[in-house]
Amino acid sequence: MTRWLDHDEQQTWRAFLTASRALTETLDRELQHDAGMPHAYYEILVRLSEAPQRRLRMSELAESTGSSRSRLSHAAARLEAAGWIRREECPTDRRGQIAVLTDSGFATLAAAAPGHVEGVRRHLFDALSPAQVDQLRRISETLVAHLTR
Repeated sequence: MTRWLDHDEQQTWRAFLTASRALTETLDRELQHDAGMPHAYYEILVRLSEAPQRRLRMSELAESTGSSRSRLSHAAARLEAAGWIRREECPTDRRGQIAVLTDSGFATLAAAAPGHVEGVRRHLFDALSPAQVDQLRRISETLVAHLTR
């Protein structure tokens, strides 16, 4: 038997979808304008910048960014063409590759980060009270735990 959403649940669901989409599209548009890259590329550079020696196996990078391996491979080719990353063969697995953030990629990320962080602050945190920020964090952590188990 289908458990249909009641009126309040339907309003909550639609508000969540609309807010998530609007925030993502706004941040993506700003990164494209200000840094010449989509949010997906920014996220790849961030993950590499936080990794030991700024290196990650492509499979780990795909998982950490929530991307398919084929989508990540396409993005990596563009990032490599821009000189922001390079790919190396994995020494322990001939089928694997390692993505490495280059100095140029790190500099590009460092230049893009202040504007992006300001956008996140302006479009998300400034619109919420401290209590709402805490609620959003707890709700998000609950959803992540539920969806990734």
